[in-house]
Amino acid sequence: MAKAFYVDEEECIGCGACVDCSPDVFHLNDDNIAEITNADGASEEEIQDAIESCPTECIHWEDEG
Repeated sequence: MAKAFYVDEEECIGCGACVDCSPDVFHLNDDNIAEITNADGASEEEIQDAIESCPTECIHWEDEG
């Protein structure tokens, strides 16, 4: 199981970069905001690529602790 991560919906601008990187993990909802549909749909490396592709840096790993 991948590390936990989340989308800060208040920061998301709906650009879709995360969906382009990991379409099995993310989708844009009816408000054009990124949501996680399948947290186990990609490797941690692929999720990190999606995190790094986000221009507003609204996708984050959960703090462990």
